[in-house]
Amino acid sequence: MLKRVLPFVLAVGFLAVVPGILFADAPVGEAPKTDTPAETKLDSGDTAWMLVATGLVMLMVPGLALFYGGMARRKNVLGTMMQSMVALAVVGLQWVLFGYAIAFGKSQGGWFGWDPDLLGLQGVEPNQLFAKTNIPIFVHCMYQGMFAIITPALISGALAERIRFGPYCLFLLLWSTFVYAPLAHWVWAIDSDGNPAGWLGKMGALDFAGGTVVHIAAGVSGLAAILLLRKRIGYPEHAMHPNSVVLTLLGGGLLWFGWFGFNGGSALGSGAQAGSALTVSQVAAAAAALTWMLVEWLHRGKPTALGFATGLVAGLVGITPASGFVRPLAAIAVGAIAALCCYAAVALKPRLKYDDSLDAFGVHGIGGMVGALLTGLFVVKGSLYEKAFGSKLPPVDVFGSEAPRVVAQVIAVLAAGVFAFLVSVVLVKIIDATCGFCLDAQAENEGLDRTAHGEVGFDLGPTLDAAPAAPATEPRPALVPPAGQKRFTAIVEAGSNGDLLHAWSDLCQVGAAPPSDEFRAVYPFLTTVQGNRFRFRGGDPESIRDSLQRLFEKRMNKPVRVRVEK
Repeated sequence: MLKRVLPFVLAVGFLAVVPGILFADAPVGEAPKTDTPAETKLDSGDTAWMLVATGLVMLMVPGLALFYGGMARRKNVLGTMMQSMVALAVVGLQWVLFGYAIAFGKSQGGWFGWDPDLLGLQGVEPNQLFAKTNIPIFVHCMYQGMFAIITPALISGALAERIRFGPYCLFLLLWSTFVYAPLAHWVWAIDSDGNPAGWLGKMGALDFAGGTVVHIAAGVSGLAAILLLRKRIGYPEHAMHPNSVVLTLLGGGLLWFGWFGFNGGSALGSGAQAGSALTVSQVAAAAAALTWMLVEWLHRGKPTALGFATGLVAGLVGITPASGFVRPLAAIAVGAIAALCCYAAVALKPRLKYDDSLDAFGVHGIGGMVGALLTGLFVVKGSLYEKAFGSKLPPVDVFGSEAPRVVAQVIAVLAAGVFAFLVSVVLVKIIDATCGFCLDAQAENEGLDRTAHGEVGFDLGPTLDAAPAAPATEPRPALVPPAGQKRFTAIVEAGSNGDLLHAWSDLCQVGAAPPSDEFRAVYPFLTTVQGNRFRFRGGDPESIRDSLQRLFEKRMNKPVRVRVEK
């Protein structure tokens, strides 16, 4: 009981008690402090575009929910989508209360920000502008808040189908505070004159819309959690197919649509750089989707819808850090290279045997690294934009001396990756030790939808538990299969479900010796295996029970108990 309640108690305390302490000495109702230079003024065109861009990025969250939900198994579709959607609530409050102040407050040595006026936005007026821009602080806070929301939601794809909802919500809150907000400050924080304030920004590292802050951080954090927590039961021996590629394809389309705001809005205005970022985003996504489709066609013999959707996301991830600094032809190269690298990472996953459930690390982690490094390579041509955009790229200053742009990008990739990995290890360890991060075997076998939320993602009609109420003249599912082939379930009690599934998988492999008599007696009647539950149609239940028991006792070399539920 304590493990169920503790994550929620800690989350409520973090969001309620901590801000209360921070607000205790903060001024309320005073005249706003305006650090904005006199030449800047509110621009309705820039503000209108940023309002639209904020909505586009927000739409990416349900897009991500559909994208991930379609790739999960049917029993987990709702639980997987909830892990994306709940970030809108948890991080949505955290960001306004204190996350924005850490990310974009007055810089403390380039490592993190702080400004009491930004706590809960209680010291900010609606007409107050953000630094040297033409948009209000409120709009900037909401726009960047959408980035803060979707970034930890990406991590759920690495851990889908095996984590508990309460500890996951606590992880969202802590990760956003201790990983995302400081990283955002390192890269994107600016002073009142519009100059970089974070240490990576001062060094000259470029990340236009989130290659390091969003994708590398989320992907590497997902990898850290994967390495610490257990795999899904039955992985990788048993195939775990998507429940609906239709949902995934629709989610991919919404992500593509929302990414125009993700990258185009990062110009913080409606000028030429926003148009350029939007253009190269479209080009890179198209190139990546086509590249993935062609490679998969050559490699596996068929171009799949799942591959197309994954490829377009890989291209958008790759172009994100470069989108404000490169030309369209360079964007084609970025999209194609990102797709090739991500495809290789996803294809190698079964051999490496790490359980990245929905390829969060393979697409976002690898794609973010590739995109950040290619930004340093192709931005040389992007410097032609300086005159058109009216802005100068920050100089590269690595340890007090000039260096090639790609050196700064390598340092940024390493800094973001190592920082996110180490802090995530600590957070996952603490949460797992205090609350228990993973589902127990029974809950995982039953699925997230029922065990975590008491609902089902798709109501596909009556179950076999009760007779349908439809009139006799209408077709209805048979409770008893034809020819008297009754269904029954054999429950095998032999310790760990993982060891049991390993043993069954080995028994099903083709070998030099013929199958045993016990295997021949069981296999023809078997329909499905779920954890330690073997479902049969037809055959004599008592005979199959005895054969199954002898089969596993010989294979596992220990006593096994089998009971039958009819």
